[in-house]
Amino acid sequence: MGQLTGGDPSLLRRINSAVVLHALRSADAPTLTDLTRVTGLSRPTVEGVVEGLIGAGLVVEAPAEDGEARRQGRPARRFRFRAEAGHLLGIEIGPHRIAALLSGLDGRIIGAGSRDVCETASSDERLERTRAVVADLLRRAGVPRGSLRAVGVGSPGIVEADGTVRLCTALPGWTGLPLAERLRRSFRCPVLVENDANTAAVAEHWKGSATDSDDIVFVMAGLSPGAGSLIGGRLHRGYGGAAGEIGALHLLGRDVTPERLLSTTDEPLHPLDEQAVADVFAHARNGDEQAVAAVDRFIQRLVHDVAALVLALDPELVVVGGWAAGLDGVLEPLRNELARYCLRPPRVALSLLGEAAVATGALRLALDHVEEQLFAVEGTVTARR
Repeated sequence: MGQLTGGDPSLLRRINSAVVLHALRSADAPTLTDLTRVTGLSRPTVEGVVEGLIGAGLVVEAPAEDGEARRQGRPARRFRFRAEAGHLLGIEIGPHRIAALLSGLDGRIIGAGSRDVCETASSDERLERTRAVVADLLRRAGVPRGSLRAVGVGSPGIVEADGTVRLCTALPGWTGLPLAERLRRSFRCPVLVENDANTAAVAEHWKGSATDSDDIVFVMAGLSPGAGSLIGGRLHRGYGGAAGEIGALHLLGRDVTPERLLSTTDEPLHPLDEQAVADVFAHARNGDEQAVAAVDRFIQRLVHDVAALVLALDPELVVVGGWAAGLDGVLEPLRNELARYCLRPPRVALSLLGEAAVATGALRLALDHVEEQLFAVEGTVTARR
């Protein structure tokens, strides 16, 4: 943290406040003595910080425990972090649905909502559906909009640092959309927009298959696959936010598009027709020869796409999500083929979060933003450099 010689009282107070607040959030109604022991700070310092946090509405005195209340004399004061002092939203805006998760300042989910949306909906229609999902969720949870401290959003496409979607082929009217700016009209708090595969990678690292790994690749395995990666525990976006766009690899000489690879006829599948994709895999499971051949071609392409990232990044773990998370037998072909192509094959696992991954990662995006403010945390998973 650097040497505080000469003294910067405001910085020192902020560091002390962050240390005590971390301890309060991690403990179950600690006393001042508990906080002094955990933080290593003096009792007067801890007491002053706690009083300041109470004044800021972030901490409240907790009731005495039953055993303490029965004893003679005044029980030691206990305190707790007020997770209800503010709320966070994580939103997924996808081709077929809008989903949202609501939490307190501790990241614990207290509400969820979703609505279907047509893949041909205009950007205005999609944004209006997003606002409707959020309004319904806040109403059902009894949470006022003014208590929101940050909103995270996961969206398809290449997302710039200011929340503008630079390029998106999945959603009509999405390319060039100032998404963060448009959504800020509905909120009085920061709105942080991230690519959907990136948010899913963050989610798996937080609550899914990658909780024990800091170097991971998350593959959103659709007809136009995308990927998000964490390197040393930090989200890797690339210079312009385009890292992980493996769906474009067929442009490098592999001319057949994924839509044709998975087709069992002479007509390519529509990239957003999830039912057509599901039908091909269902027919393959039932032994249809054309469908089996199509699935084999598709998995071979997916392996090549993933191998490109694995060779470049050397992750410990590859997590496969998106609609591919439900495919029977996708892991073993991936493992076998990556072993052929990669100098050090990574572990391969299916997503544990499934369709909740993008919204969960978007919620983590909002939580990281608030933690940077409350706890003076440097180097959060999703912090932008």
